[in-house]
Amino acid sequence: MRLLIDSHSLIWYVDQDHLLSPAAHASITDPNNDLLLSAATIWEIAIKVGLKKLSLSMPYKQWITKAMVDLDMTVLPITVEYADVQVRLPNHHRDPFDRMLVAQSQVENIHVVSADPVFDQYGINRLW
Repeated sequence: MRLLIDSHSLIWYVDQDHLLSPAAHASITDPNNDLLLSAATIWEIAIKVGLKKLSLSMPYKQWITKAMVDLDMTVLPITVEYADVQVRLPNHHRDPFDRMLVAQSQVENIHVVSADPVFDQYGINRLW
């Protein structure tokens, strides 16, 4: 299964594993799953670290690179197609990073690993 990992799911997996649900943890560690990381998530985490709203267990570049390598993640870029879908989404949620994940999930028909129930309002598959 292809899984798009939300920012808090990645942060929790790497730095606070006990915060993940058993199902989320199992899905991230299942070697049969392909883990995807949105370019939007990479940017979101960087922004929050830069604004001092988020602390990681090591410097940002080292942390994100190690997480991506350790989890064998593939970066899902932001494309015009994803952006166009995001433009037309209902305003259930105003977070631009999460809205991009919704668009990517819809276009690619993939599950999002997230504790955030707002994703459910968009009718996408959320794993938690």
